[in-house]
Amino acid sequence: MSKPSLLGIDIGTTATKIILIDLDGKLQGEVSLPASLYSPQPNFAEEDALQWWQNLCQGVPLCLQQAQVDPKQVLAVGVSGMVPTIILVGKDGLPLRNSIQQNDARSHVEIDFFKSRLNEKEVFYKTGSAITQQSIGPKLLWLAKNEPDRFAKTWQVMGSYDYINFRLTGQPTLEQNWALESGLFDLHRRDWDDDLLSLSRIRRDQLPPVHAPSDVIGKVSAEAARQTGLLEGTPVVAGSADHVASAFSVGLKENGDLLVKLGGAGDILYSIDHLAIDERLFLDYHVIPGLYLINGCMASSGSIIKWFRNQFAPELDYPDLDREAEGIRPGSDGLILLPYFIGEKTPIFDPLARGMFFGLTLQHTRAHLYHAILEGISFGFLHHIQVMKERGWEIYRVRVANGGAKSQLWRQVTADVIGYPLEEVAHHPGSSLGAAFVAGMGIGAFTSWSEIERYITISHVTQPRLEEHAQYQQRFALYRQLYESNKSHFRMLAKIEGIADQE
Repeated sequence: MSKPSLLGIDIGTTATKIILIDLDGKLQGEVSLPASLYSPQPNFAEEDALQWWQNLCQGVPLCLQQAQVDPKQVLAVGVSGMVPTIILVGKDGLPLRNSIQQNDARSHVEIDFFKSRLNEKEVFYKTGSAITQQSIGPKLLWLAKNEPDRFAKTWQVMGSYDYINFRLTGQPTLEQNWALESGLFDLHRRDWDDDLLSLSRIRRDQLPPVHAPSDVIGKVSAEAARQTGLLEGTPVVAGSADHVASAFSVGLKENGDLLVKLGGAGDILYSIDHLAIDERLFLDYHVIPGLYLINGCMASSGSIIKWFRNQFAPELDYPDLDREAEGIRPGSDGLILLPYFIGEKTPIFDPLARGMFFGLTLQHTRAHLYHAILEGISFGFLHHIQVMKERGWEIYRVRVANGGAKSQLWRQVTADVIGYPLEEVAHHPGSSLGAAFVAGMGIGAFTSWSEIERYITISHVTQPRLEEHAQYQQRFALYRQLYESNKSHFRMLAKIEGIADQE
């Protein structure tokens, strides 16, 4: 007979991941199915929410079979996902269009409108969120202006994992970090701000109730049970933002812990034991009550590597690209990448920023470009660490996770650039583990958040090389100057292309 289990699901940018864990620290089963990111126009980022649900319906039975777990033994379900995405849901419960992703940068005109109508500092201190390309309000306004018929049919607005929870239970809900990161939620009153809702052209009744991660928000419906193979009546918790669940599940539970996530987007999270906000960074609720996460999110990271491979090395796997670039010296022989391929979120908040290879010569090869991509992404992480140091936030431990952490070359480049040892978590399933554990806390399967440690093993530590770090410090200064020098050029290019207003 199979052991009691918890089901964790992560709705990611490039894949839907499903795991089963027992209560003793063992991963029982793991399934991953691909998801597609669409960019039909410059600065657009969309996904098909129905593909996520189809992945779930296909992947859950596969995971149960792989783990040899009877659906009756699944105690609860937790879902994590990208945040804050937008899914407009009609009265029939189906999406009215593709999702608008958190890294979508189409709403720059609406962002400027919001800034013209509001006191930005007041909004920031009220909501904990600056008015940026991630903000939900400007994107809703873009939808109202550009797709009025669809927008008028909207019954509820949901996020990625909230929509999956809705499909599982039939209950529309929002998890508290979607509310916080939306920029529409008063952090101090824990309620929606009516002035911000009005500017966004959205009503309160179109926003579902807000819940903490471990709240049980419903049970698997008969229809969802039929489609997924789960048992009708299985409890479902509100779940968690993917980066929050991932940070917790690698052991970020103390003040001063830092996580670098080498994934499709580049997340960097810092655990802090008091409420603190900075206009250059995001703020999240930790899954542990009383803690917070300072959150940086680069719009592009691993997605640049995927783009590069697809366009310039489709015959190679990622390990092949690593081997090809192993001999490239730090600095890639004078080549520097700006990783702003779909604009940038933290810490510069510039939706019109563009990617750039600086310093190209006829001597540079494909391997140089690949190595420069790894360095450019790492410079983005270092930029965030620089902001944290300016605030006096000490870093005591750094862990690294997500798919890119399997690359020894990417880990070493990252360690050399940021100057900290990187503790890699062995065989870590990421956000889905955090979601499963949160589900266990929601039903009382665990008594303490510290029990997450039974699922964590550090495989090895990547040490920074001091000489290389010193070289990267010089190049980082140039990296920062390149953006500042080209800000006006990015805006000029956007005007020429007709995606920014002419002055």
